[in-house]
Amino acid sequence: MTPKEITPVTGIHHINLLVADLDHAMALWRQQLGISDFIEDSLEGRGVRTARVRLGHTWLVLVQPVSEGEPMRQLRERGEGLFLLSLGVSNLDDAVATVKKGGGDTTSTEPRQGLENWRVIDLDPSLLAGAPIQLTEEQ
Repeated sequence: MTPKEITPVTGIHHINLLVADLDHAMALWRQQLGISDFIEDSLEGRGVRTARVRLGHTWLVLVQPVSEGEPMRQLRERGEGLFLLSLGVSNLDDAVATVKKGGGDTTSTEPRQGLENWRVIDLDPSLLAGAPIQLTEEQ
């Protein structure tokens, strides 16, 4: 990338933390950090319940798997903790094109609908030192 090119990444959009019990996790965040304005939701297609809160410009999302799928598999294998880091982009299609032009790839051919108005796609972690990275565009 030349210095005059502008990266499609606008910042950290959200951080997902995998939890075994969403209600217990929210209680801990309330008790220990005074965070009480969680927005609860679910993504039935992903088999998860979520609670999110905006911290500055970044969302913190607590994710509890409620049915079989990738989140449940990761909870069983790795336990609670960091699930993924999502980078914000202003245009998801352009950002994916930039990733692919640079030799990267995504784990699916099409973006999926995330929480609220978020359009998301996961990057191939094998090309990013194993890091679970996702791109997010707010529509």
